[in-house]
Amino acid sequence: MTHLPARRRRIVAPLGLVLTLATLGVAPAAQAASPAEAPAVTSQTGPKLAYVVNTRTDHRTISSIEKEIAKAGGEVVIAYRQIGVIVVHSTNPAFGEQMRKVRGVQSAGATRTSPLAPAGITQEGGTDQLSSAEAAKVTAAASTGQEPLEADQWDLRAIGADKAAQINPGSSKVTVGVIDTGVDDTHPDLAPNFSASQSANCVGGKPDTSAGAWRPYTPEADHGTHVAGEIAAARNGVGVAGVAPGVKVASIKVSEPDSQLFFPESVVCAFVFAADKGIEITNNSYYVDPWLYNCMDDPDQRAIVDAVNRAQMYAQHKGTLNVAAAGNSNHDLDSDAIVDDTSPDDVPTPVTRTIDPHECFDIPTQLPGVVTVSSTGVKGTKSYFSTYGKGVIDVAAPGGDRYQIPDTPSKNGRILSTLPGGGYGFKQGTSMASPHAAGVAALLKSKYPWAGPTALQAMLKAQADSQACPTEPYDGNGDGVVDAWCVEGKRTNGFFGAGIVNALDAVD
Repeated sequence: MTHLPARRRRIVAPLGLVLTLATLGVAPAAQAASPAEAPAVTSQTGPKLAYVVNTRTDHRTISSIEKEIAKAGGEVVIAYRQIGVIVVHSTNPAFGEQMRKVRGVQSAGATRTSPLAPAGITQEGGTDQLSSAEAAKVTAAASTGQEPLEADQWDLRAIGADKAAQINPGSSKVTVGVIDTGVDDTHPDLAPNFSASQSANCVGGKPDTSAGAWRPYTPEADHGTHVAGEIAAARNGVGVAGVAPGVKVASIKVSEPDSQLFFPESVVCAFVFAADKGIEITNNSYYVDPWLYNCMDDPDQRAIVDAVNRAQMYAQHKGTLNVAAAGNSNHDLDSDAIVDDTSPDDVPTPVTRTIDPHECFDIPTQLPGVVTVSSTGVKGTKSYFSTYGKGVIDVAAPGGDRYQIPDTPSKNGRILSTLPGGGYGFKQGTSMASPHAAGVAALLKSKYPWAGPTALQAMLKAQADSQACPTEPYDGNGDGVVDAWCVEGKRTNGFFGAGIVNALDAVD
């Protein structure tokens, strides 16, 4: 196994099916001499929680552990035997502790801190809807050969995606899986490129492939539809264009219906489903809830990291490149300490904790082999919100910045894309940067169909336009206070990694 210096925060492990706790540098919990020696289930009952139990992958071990799960008061939802992850529901407050003592269990823990199906906890939408009057203004400014709203898509021009589409718009044999809040495949800009056969609803940890199950629960859950349009909105004379308008896009819904949170068991399902359906690239514009950072000295959080990493590494092993957003907290992930005051986010009042970003991980973006993407605005500088860190960021891409104003009809520094119900709107975030990088990766895969995840990631970095750290102190919001510090390296730096992705270079 390759080891990196202690200050680098990305977890490193060889590409394979399972990442054990030993690989992570954390000793597994003490184990009983045999499964039969596990403590008997307690009579005490509590709220119904979801758990992941991570085991060896052999049939005998998993079958034995499933019996111990039942003895401890657990109900198996689904067992992903190929990666040794079992999703369980239980009302036994001691379930996780009991399972960690069972022989063959390598980690186990609760995937949330509140009961299943929490109510009343919502996320902000953060979308600027494009009105019909504004759309008409933008359409009037469109040049010959542009999509009607493309005049507002400064992001496409920033990475040469408009010119790349004239050379190679991407292959319909390449699919990007959008692991998100669901995608409205009836949108006229998405319908031509949508792959229903590679789409599912993974909420709860078990895939549902029934027709339309992959769509967002409500129009307000617009995040996934926006992301899908950034990647592959068709050049069909309607609305906007995507970075790779010729590739396919699939929807793997993982957000809860009420809270729109992305819990670990749903994300595990999504990576395994994407791998088994032959999806070449996944886009991951989220962090796995309920913890912004999962600390390895906590058994529940350690089990979450283990389970999600097994799933995403399984996808890599099957040929899938996973691309992920760096985060919107303006945190330096190569610093000594970060204050996290947002976790857990499945309860009304989170706690404030100071964490070491080298020991506590944002997943999936920090997992081995995942492409970590920071965000830039129209000026090509780091977006004021974008998380960063030397040795952390792989590449950068346009994600918008309301303080960087473009010379476009709407003068909106955010990213314009598709919304459920046939609409369009602006969003900003590393959530928007990641699909730009995923789109460029899809163009590379279209040109080099033989390339696997490792080769694709190397190509993505090689074609990126190198961007140096700013020469002046960074003040992203213009309030006179230095907001971030960019550390320069020999080939990469903390703000932009290897550079800003370039779609034209990817196809030319």
